Amino acid sequence: MLTGGGDCPGLNAVIRAVVRKGVNRHGHQIVGYRDGWKGVLEDESMALDIENTSGLLPRGGTILGSSRTNPFKEENGVERVKENLAASNIDALIAIGGEDTLGVAEKLHSEGVKVVGVPKTIDNDLNATDFTFGFNTAVQICTDAIDRLHTTAESHNRVLVVEVMGRHAGWIATYSGIAGGADAILVPERPFDLDEVCDHIRRRHGRGRAFSIVVVAEGATPKEGDEITAAEQTDAFGHVRLGGIGVALEGEIEERTGFETRVTILGHIQRGGTPTAFDRVLATRFGIAAIDAVDDGDFGKMVALRGTDIVRATLSEAVGTLKTLDAELYETAEVFFG
Repeated sequence: MLTGGGDCPGLNAVIRAVVRKGVNRHGHQIVGYRDGWKGVLEDESMALDIENTSGLLPRGGTILGSSRTNPFKEENGVERVKENLAASNIDALIAIGGEDTLGVAEKLHSEGVKVVGVPKTIDNDLNATDFTFGFNTAVQICTDAIDRLHTTAESHNRVLVVEVMGRHAGWIATYSGIAGGADAILVPERPFDLDEVCDHIRRRHGRGRAFSIVVVAEGATPKEGDEITAAEQTDAFGHVRLGGIGVALEGEIEERTGFETRVTILGHIQRGGTPTAFDRVLATRFGIAAIDAVDDGDFGKMVALRGTDIVRATLSEAVGTLKTLDAELYETAEVFFG
């Protein structure tokens, strides 16, 4: 198995579950490739057993390491993947990751590689599953931060801008914004009008509430403008590094309203630390379901959460389109704006 893309809480719980059932119930030998698809390309792996995966349930990150390597952008990448899997007598591969990692898995499946996917993204923007593990933990971290920022915002009569993750989807911003009592939530799915945002803040302050909390997803953009990037370079999947929307809003809001404004960028804090109970359970269920799919020979699938059930969806369904924010959920949040 391998873990690809950005790390998030719950990855180790998946690894633990795959090994526990794969070894004890199915009699499989499990190998973990280091650093995502890079490990498969370079044939760098480690044996996984009951002993070296014991105690992983509450541990954040991934013991296998991760990267954003794309075999389809490497010279003879697909051939090298196939050759290394064959040379190591690998019968099947479990790929744990988001749209990019599972996009590679889906393409390799069409090339004849036996692969099963496990959905992982804290942004919760992967299609074909109601939730991905890591998202619940990220929302809790953001909510805790917003709760703490409320006290300092109120003490100093400030507007506080909280920038959270969310390149293309505002799930984290909206869930944590609702839970934390934000006064405005800005998401990629709805380009915002800064004048309207400032009007919300002025009305709130005019009613005697001398502080405001604005939660913004890193990929949110104004109606007339582009997403703000931190660097021009792109990774192997063509993504630029986002960053700066919170800083831009800090300056604009203060200039337009006259209210003292500060920004807090949560960044990688959202990825770190121990997973919540929900994510531990979900990751464990995904790991069990993934090794069961391998044992059944049901390849080209991704395990997924539908309601309370774990089901199997096709990889092509999972990576075909992004799952963007539910409009009804955002309308719920809007009731509390301003």
